[in-house]
Amino acid sequence: MFSWMNKDEAKKKSLDVYDTVLDGLRKVYKTKVLPLESNYHFHDFHSPALDDPDFDAKPMILLVGQYSTGKTTFIRYLLERDFPGIRIGPEPTTDGFIAVMYGDTDGSIPGNALVVDPKKPFRPLSKFGNAFLNRFQCSQVNSTVLKGLSIIDTPGILSGEKQRVDRGYEFTGVLEWFAERVDRIILLFDAHKLDISDEFRRSIEALKGHDDKIRIVLNKADMVDHQQLMRVYGALMWSLGKVLATPEVARVYIGSFWDQPLRYDVNRRLFEAEEQDLFSDLQSLPRNAALRKLNDLIKRARLAKVHAYIISELKKEMPSMFGRENKKKELIKNLSAIYDKIQREHQISPGDFPEIKRMQEQLQHHDFTKFNVMKPRLLEAVDRMLAEDIARLMAMIPVEEAASNKENTVIRGGAFDGVMNDSTVFGFKRGEGADAGAGDPDWIVAKDRYKYDQLFDNLNPVDGKITGSAAKHEMLKSKLPNSVLGKVWKMSDIDKDGMLDADEFALAMHLINIKLDGNDLPNDLPEHLVPPSKRGFQA
Repeated sequence: MFSWMNKDEAKKKSLDVYDTVLDGLRKVYKTKVLPLESNYHFHDFHSPALDDPDFDAKPMILLVGQYSTGKTTFIRYLLERDFPGIRIGPEPTTDGFIAVMYGDTDGSIPGNALVVDPKKPFRPLSKFGNAFLNRFQCSQVNSTVLKGLSIIDTPGILSGEKQRVDRGYEFTGVLEWFAERVDRIILLFDAHKLDISDEFRRSIEALKGHDDKIRIVLNKADMVDHQQLMRVYGALMWSLGKVLATPEVARVYIGSFWDQPLRYDVNRRLFEAEEQDLFSDLQSLPRNAALRKLNDLIKRARLAKVHAYIISELKKEMPSMFGRENKKKELIKNLSAIYDKIQREHQISPGDFPEIKRMQEQLQHHDFTKFNVMKPRLLEAVDRMLAEDIARLMAMIPVEEAASNKENTVIRGGAFDGVMNDSTVFGFKRGEGADAGAGDPDWIVAKDRYKYDQLFDNLNPVDGKITGSAAKHEMLKSKLPNSVLGKVWKMSDIDKDGMLDADEFALAMHLINIKLDGNDLPNDLPEHLVPPSKRGFQA
């Protein structure tokens, strides 16, 4: 009698079997989120439906900034080579959007051809018209860097109302579309160009809701000395504080991202450390791509739910016969009251609602009589997805990461090899701190041995060794915490007898000085720091 119910249950369970996280996201979206979006005109108000390329695409980086802040030069620095369509200069040069992607051979694909390519995730961009597509292209480059990510170069943002009107397409709308799909948004500022123009302000506001993706780079920082740099940094934070309405302080990476000599190299160590942090962040993108797409799908599903409540409420309030136009105007005017009602009835956070002013503008162009009433079945499917499917997909991510080849999830080539993986003497922090003396024929501790031997003799050694308590008394004078001194002791007491001889004491003092100079201690003692008398010794 109930065999049809059993079939439905079996069908549901079969849908819940996913080969990979991305495969699961694709199925979950198409079977549970997309029906809700389609039924309540979500794509007319917010963003187009997601296609297969949106789930399969490599991580993308979007570069945004005013003209001549070094956006195109930054891409060239990453790739360590030119790409088709590159134009660099102090004047506004890049006049369109360029998607720099991997290709077996170098070449360009114009915008109109690009948006009909089913393998590329750009098909929805056709809605911005020919004026945009004529200024959009894909540059394919045979670069190892681009095997792990794609980069979107944008036109330099200019000041003044004229540029906004004369673009011929909705610039902030295009930025918003990209912002929703990319993994990182890098805002570039020039040390000599900190003012935020009207169009730049609108562009930053279009990125709202994606604060977790934004990274800010203060480029060309070598053009000012350290005193001016401090003032420039303060001015940038002040300008950003007026645009980014968040209580947190934005993370700003300071550097000079090109391959020319530094004009003021007094901040070289700062630039190297900042570059290391930024590149580490970018290098994590392929590894976290599935997690980011999952996060974006949750965000989209929550917005689709709220949108369904709004549309169904407007439909419910509409009269069946007369006075429809007047009622529509009244409902749009009192949209904030509808927001409040939905918020109370369904316990939805105010932050989940779309911006009220924009929603009012969009509702003007829609016929409320064509809206659909609430269908609880569609909402239940999305709620079940958020509660069950997403949790199971989250559990699959660590398993997938462990099974995947770590080499394939790390970006290689270009500047990444020079900054992150450089094993030469010019690598980050090579020859500094605990790495100082690596490759030298002499033991580096011997340079200051005479000072350490004097201290050692003053501690009254017996049979050439001092006790742990005597060594502790001397080591505590460094004022380092016990956890650090304990680590120093473990590395210095090579023969593990609870006492230190002259070589081991000299090593302990050397490690303490490394820490006092602001460097990190290694987890294990490097071979070049082992005293010559102890090499090959097994405790």
